[in-house]
Amino acid sequence: MYSIVKTAIVRGMDSVFVGVEADVSEGLPVFEMVGFLSSEVKEAKERVRTALRNSGYRLPVKRITINLSPAGVRKTGSGFDLPIAIAVLAALGEVPQENLRDSLVLGEIGLQGNVSPIRGVLPIVASAAGEGIKRCIIPLENIEEAKLIPGMEIWGISHISQGVDYLKGRKYKETRQGKKEREKPRVCPLDFAEINGQKSAKRACEAAVAGMHNMLMIGPPGSGKTMLAKRIPGILPPMTEKEQLELSKIYSVCGLLPKEGGLIRERPFRSPHHTVSPAGLTGGGGIPKPGEISLAHRGVLFLDELPEFKKTTLEILRQPMEERQIQLVRQWGNFCYPADFMLVAAMNPCKCGYYPDRNRCSCTEESIRRYLNRISMPLLDRIDICVETFQIPYEDLVSCGENEPSEKIRDRIRAAWERQKTRFQGTDICYNSRIPAGDIEKYCNLREEQKKYMEKIYASLNLSARGYHKILKTARTIADLENSEEILQRHLNEAVCYRGLDKKYWG
Repeated sequence: MYSIVKTAIVRGMDSVFVGVEADVSEGLPVFEMVGFLSSEVKEAKERVRTALRNSGYRLPVKRITINLSPAGVRKTGSGFDLPIAIAVLAALGEVPQENLRDSLVLGEIGLQGNVSPIRGVLPIVASAAGEGIKRCIIPLENIEEAKLIPGMEIWGISHISQGVDYLKGRKYKETRQGKKEREKPRVCPLDFAEINGQKSAKRACEAAVAGMHNMLMIGPPGSGKTMLAKRIPGILPPMTEKEQLELSKIYSVCGLLPKEGGLIRERPFRSPHHTVSPAGLTGGGGIPKPGEISLAHRGVLFLDELPEFKKTTLEILRQPMEERQIQLVRQWGNFCYPADFMLVAAMNPCKCGYYPDRNRCSCTEESIRRYLNRISMPLLDRIDICVETFQIPYEDLVSCGENEPSEKIRDRIRAAWERQKTRFQGTDICYNSRIPAGDIEKYCNLREEQKKYMEKIYASLNLSARGYHKILKTARTIADLENSEEILQRHLNEAVCYRGLDKKYWG
């Protein structure tokens, strides 16, 4: 007696389909499982055997062999419990095999036969739809995210016996009322209108978001760096449906999708503590899952107190900042996670925070240099905009004048994004910061006198090729904010100011 059930596991952000084969034959009574299994999958045989018995299904005194193919793919996670149980019952004749041909089964089971939710259902169901699978049998608690994929028949079950009844021909009826996804009102974010002073820093934030440029703020404690960063989500334009689904898949793999269902509609703002481990930032673990840089995909990764992070942790950012993805190579395979984020970082200029004000700074030259050198030059070279924040004068602090609200800033940024969308139509480029080096001349064309100006800047600031290109990309964004198709001298001047600050501190 033989049966096979389709299931799948998440590998990176892709799904690998697995065939769960069950064979019941004469021989010594044993429940054997093979197929390159992790420890949690090997334990499934005890859960399945006990759950079937407690659900009223008697296993014969025969040899039961389970094979999970392909054998070259390591099987991890607890989502194999339900497909193994269904495969065994199908081999025993409890479930018609023909009803399993176009079905995919996922789920963890408890000792009483109850079906528990698992992570990564959304990307698996999306892949199953692309492979022509018509029906997915999943835990009831995962049903809301599975329904986000149109055209797929979804059976949500809370117990093994329900799945068996439906596969035998009983008409599927959802055991709880499916929640209709409601358009949630946009949560009112923090507003730039609440910040007095710091006009240059506000302008830098606007330019950074308009082109999705990486940004660093340097200034004394209490000057508003964190306040500015936390208001950046309020000027980010909304995500497209494609971006929402893309981000929701990442959060599904991490088990972070909201229980009430629906796509993640707000751009993420992730702010990990400086004690975060390299694996917490990039992803990984025993069962690999995305890290903070992937959870910040299509949004902002904010690193406060940048020099307090371990240097080895910060250096990991260099490759994903360029490639917009993170490649993890592990013993059991390669994993690729998206990491298209905007880095916003904040730091004090020294340990006490008041350098270069020697009337307040008590640090030695050596300690200042040691503190600043925690940020490597290759990492700084990947940051497009550096801006200084200053101690706010009392007059500005208590000023009752009207500051520009985030809504007006967001409108300008949205218009700049539309100009970039039109400019890059038909290419893989989304924002000015993503212009490849080979296309700089095409999209950031300069007049002859501007080229001579940039030649002087290149020599005086001792720029790298990457740094030179980043000035041009930033200038292109500033021009877009002013609805100028041509990059003018004032746009270059502003972009150079954003690039020259690192020379003040790092020399």
